[in-house]
Amino acid sequence: MSDTGSSARQSCDRFLDEALDRLEVDEELRHLLRAPYRETRFELPLKCDDGSLKVFYGYRVQHNHSRGPFKGGLRYHPDLDLDHFAALASLMTWKTALVDIPFGGAKGGVNCNPRELSVGERERLTKRYVERLDMLIGPDHDIPAPDMGTGPPEMAWIFEAYAKRHGFEPAAVTGKPLELGGSAGRVAATGRGVAFITAWAAEEAGLELADATVAIQGFGNVGSHTALFLAEKGARVVAVSDRDGGRYNPDGLDIKAMVEASRQEDRPAVSVMEVSGETMEGEDLLTLDVDILIPAAVGGVITGKNVQCVRAGLVIEAANLPLTLAADAALADRGIPVIPDVLANAGGVTVSYFEWVQNRSRYYWSEEKVNGELEDALRRAWEDVRKMAKEQELTYRQAAYHLAVERTLRAIELRGF
Repeated sequence: MSDTGSSARQSCDRFLDEALDRLEVDEELRHLLRAPYRETRFELPLKCDDGSLKVFYGYRVQHNHSRGPFKGGLRYHPDLDLDHFAALASLMTWKTALVDIPFGGAKGGVNCNPRELSVGERERLTKRYVERLDMLIGPDHDIPAPDMGTGPPEMAWIFEAYAKRHGFEPAAVTGKPLELGGSAGRVAATGRGVAFITAWAAEEAGLELADATVAIQGFGNVGSHTALFLAEKGARVVAVSDRDGGRYNPDGLDIKAMVEASRQEDRPAVSVMEVSGETMEGEDLLTLDVDILIPAAVGGVITGKNVQCVRAGLVIEAANLPLTLAADAALADRGIPVIPDVLANAGGVTVSYFEWVQNRSRYYWSEEKVNGELEDALRRAWEDVRKMAKEQELTYRQAAYHLAVERTLRAIELRGF
């Protein structure tokens, strides 16, 4: 993922520079918005269950906190570097600004493969990570959340490690289990948000979502919930994939059955799930002739090499930075709308904000209220982006970055130096 990290940072910088050019920002402020506030890398020794000692590396990049505390996920993956996290931290700054919640942007993680660690090893590693970052995180400083390779269990361990030094403070981390102050609706929030945005974008593009054909790359938490919610809205999800391959049925897959299978402890790969359809290579999913394509797995999957084979009429970035710069430009030249990640997958951080609000007040909302507030927040962001894109003849990505950067700059100007 090192090369991917470098490419991701280049993409973020290019998208940012385009917004800065339109806003006519001077060089000093440009540097301030490009460079992270803090980059941290540290060793994490772990005593394994078999008595051996392994040394991992932990990372945390804090990009900008002009609009509120740093906010961003904790990613466990064997191939990570600071460029990777710098790009994703920057992305979080623009994402929180775009949906207008009072957070900044951060990202972090550990270069481990969580599948190769026992539950006890993951717990010890996570708590050691918190120990090393003790002075840098907290409810008014930097608030971690789940990301690739992590989930509610890791957030519960962060909660406990932080509490040992600072007392009971559930707002120090979001994405927690409900029993520890998590929010109703948080697990499904990113996928639900992708479904909301997809429906509105389809309507704007003149697509009837009911019976529209959809292909989704990635069937983890985000992809599976996106598929389920779109199927409930009447869309025909014809293909999904995971790291082991894909499943295709032109008449539509039984998404409910697939989601139920994916939630089993011995979760089967998509390609061998017992549903009607044929197996396919995961990469082939990206080139299917469908109305809507949703990359919901990892970054950099649509590149200059395969973008000309993309035949979808609308692309929704449920993953972070799934398009390279070349691919983004090529789709724009072909007139294929792309809904950028800073808008499409912002449902997760939005409900993380709701969780933080509930933790601070010690008053908890119903799932109905959470989902209603999420829809309202994303609807406002979508309308802001749609209106600017239409009035100024910009792509959706250009409009989103323009709005996010403008709001961040305004906060910097008001606060001063």
